[in-house]
Amino acid sequence: MPTVHLTDADHEAIAVELDALRQRVTAELGARDAAYIHRVIAWQRGLEAGGRAVLQIAALLPRDRRTALRRSVWAAGTVTLSLAKILENMEIGHNVMHGQWDWMRDPKIHSTTWEWDAVAPADLWKHLHNVVHHTNTNVIGVDDDLGFGLLRITPEQPWNPACVAQPLYALLLMAFFEYGVAVADLELDKVLAKEDDPEVTRAKLRRIREKIVRQWSKDYVAFPLLSGRRFGSTLAANFVANTVRNLWATTIIYCGHFPEDVQVFPPERLDGETRGQWYVRQLTGSANIAGGRVLDLLSGNLSHQIEHHLFPDMPSHRLAKIAPQVRALCDKYDLPYNSGSLARQVGSTWKKIFRLSLP
Repeated sequence: MPTVHLTDADHEAIAVELDALRQRVTAELGARDAAYIHRVIAWQRGLEAGGRAVLQIAALLPRDRRTALRRSVWAAGTVTLSLAKILENMEIGHNVMHGQWDWMRDPKIHSTTWEWDAVAPADLWKHLHNVVHHTNTNVIGVDDDLGFGLLRITPEQPWNPACVAQPLYALLLMAFFEYGVAVADLELDKVLAKEDDPEVTRAKLRRIREKIVRQWSKDYVAFPLLSGRRFGSTLAANFVANTVRNLWATTIIYCGHFPEDVQVFPPERLDGETRGQWYVRQLTGSANIAGGRVLDLLSGNLSHQIEHHLFPDMPSHRLAKIAPQVRALCDKYDLPYNSGSLARQVGSTWKKIFRLSLP
């Protein structure tokens, strides 16, 4: 473990430094930060409206003439809608539901009221992600995000013959990720073992069913119906946009905790864990993706996964600004700071997925 050299005094000092960094940023939050999230929401809504409008134009073009033009317009609308869905889930929904913008006291942009454009109900996701994952990051058998119950991504997880097919599982999970997220809080292992509370499980299933109906009614019924006889074309565009969003989101998420050299921890690590030790676990259990401002925006600033895990409720656009200070702290205490290009982190992740599919 790369942290065994740290003393209790080191852990305490790390907590003091990071708490001070958080307090400085919190004290600075103001009108410019609020303007940022309002601007991103406006961009996202403009992209969604524009994408859906272009898809309606594509549906109006005759099929027998200018087929290439119609396909190009359809592709443009689909790409635009895909970008809108990525922005809504990554930079807006995920971060709003973390409480990053609660300080504005805007009831429309608040963790208690935001419902994102995905089949996973916001309240179930917030418990699974904000409470379970962020509290217990990379703790084997406690953090469900450590392989999502499907993937063996550390040698400490037991191997079984089903692991051989885990590259396929990983791809399927990417394509249908929003559905995996929707059912994850059900804790299916407990349901199958009949260790759950049936009433609670039924209530969760009802919430999931309601959200799926809402999403399907919007993307696969209402907007396609506006296209008349081109119903199927618009339905396909919505399906592609949702799938692109799922693939992109899981690519970023995989790169946040699965690459080589990211640390995992035994359950006993949680016993008596101090704030400083929690900070160190977040630092060494996460990985960044080095890129520019476009990558930061489209990843919901999860390209700064390390900083996000240190400060989950810090507005995401602030993470890049504090990254040099976090890296300097890692250098000071001889801690690893796992960062690499998107290609490197994706390659590292998939190398591990394939390697650990075998005993």
